Amino acid sequence: MRQATPSDHKQIVTADVVLLTVMEGQLAVGLITREGEPFAGRRALIGGYVHADKDQDTDATAARVLRQKTGLEGFFIEQLSTFSGPQRDPRGWSVSVAYLALTPLDRLTKALGEGGGVSLTPVDDVRDLPFDHAQILAAAVGRLRSKGAYSTLPARLLPETFTLSELQATYQIALGAARIDKSSFRRKLNELALIEPVDGQRAETGGRQAQLYRLRQAISVFERRL
Repeated sequence: MRQATPSDHKQIVTADVVLLTVMEGQLAVGLITREGEPFAGRRALIGGYVHADKDQDTDATAARVLRQKTGLEGFFIEQLSTFSGPQRDPRGWSVSVAYLALTPLDRLTKALGEGGGVSLTPVDDVRDLPFDHAQILAAAVGRLRSKGAYSTLPARLLPETFTLSELQATYQIALGAARIDKSSFRRKLNELALIEPVDGQRAETGGRQAQLYRLRQAISVFERRL
């Protein structure tokens, strides 16, 4: 009898994207309802097969999957980790290259609601994800919270321009912090020269007009934690 070789076994290769945003003061993740088996009808992370004939690499796969599932592109996205093994998919041995994507909520408007295909759920309320998607989601939130403490990564959850109050609130949500001291936060922003003012103001609670700012660089990493 001929011994089985690696080529006799079809391996499943996918890219899964943890798409995070802020909704109603909470960190939320974009989920889709699976149409086919396994786990048909269950909500899962946004993902899809690698198309070896079309995708240059898994980065291209992740970008294509996001475009197909949300109708949008240009998200901030970075590779998170690789998840693999014989138990994660009932169809057989599989590997998934997972990605973290961040976007302001207003960019997802077209992808949400009827026919949009994507629904948002607060990460603390997510239950019963198929495959190992709960593990992937936990890793993505962990990445955001750890890297966000020493970088401007959480600001990618905001529009291009924002107020200082919006920035601080977003950091608190991203880091899972109950409260960040306002004076200390703003002092460190100034010390590290992370943001710069732009023309324009936005009304905040109470009708007060607040100055708008933007990041000086797309992503800044610094030595001291905020």
